[in-house]
Amino acid sequence: MACILHIETSTRTCSVAVSQDSAVIFHKEMPQCPSHDVHLGLMVDEAVSFTDSHAIPFDAVAVSAGPGSYTGLRIGASVAKGFCYARGLRLIALPTLKVLSVPVLLQHDDLPADALICPMLDARRMEVYTAVYTRALAEVWSVRPLVVEPGCFDELLACHPVYFFGPGAGKCKDLLQGANAHFLDGVEPLAKFMSPLAEMASARGEFADVAYFEPNYLKEFVAIQSKKNLL
Repeated sequence: MACILHIETSTRTCSVAVSQDSAVIFHKEMPQCPSHDVHLGLMVDEAVSFTDSHAIPFDAVAVSAGPGSYTGLRIGASVAKGFCYARGLRLIALPTLKVLSVPVLLQHDDLPADALICPMLDARRMEVYTAVYTRALAEVWSVRPLVVEPGCFDELLACHPVYFFGPGAGKCKDLLQGANAHFLDGVEPLAKFMSPLAEMASARGEFADVAYFEPNYLKEFVAIQSKKNLL
């Protein structure tokens, strides 16, 4: 039986969960967490106490890998890697925007077959971290920072119903108009939603290198932009 510790720290909400064979058996979250570096360790300790009291050994650790808060992701990655080293466990790195999409797919199974889903994490001003997926989480737009402005989704909205959600979606409502633009409120990336993705990654043998893993800060995008600025 696979038992996985899940850690999600990409936003102001800090959350930890434990799943066993895809069923979430422990979860705790702290919205508007004042200090991830203090509270995450305490939440992991609670999760460990729970599993130890039930004599359930961990098989892997799953961590939300970004994009998101630079500080939050670094803390989550550090705790996940430290736990892997301490217990000899494998590490699963999950894209945060796909984690954010899981509750939408689980709770809105009546979406049209041709619907596209667009998770958004708040960056700054009118910028978001986003991607666009099909209902099967096939990538339509790759993960990117985007300054949201009128017309930026027109090509997709002309052909598909698009569902926008996540901590960055609210500020875009007035700019993304049309019959095909839909907004879902109250969707957050939480550790308790990581299990389906983590189980699939584990079954496929998709594990991160504990020594070299770093969260996704969109480094490739920044490098490309920096190179352009030098030309």
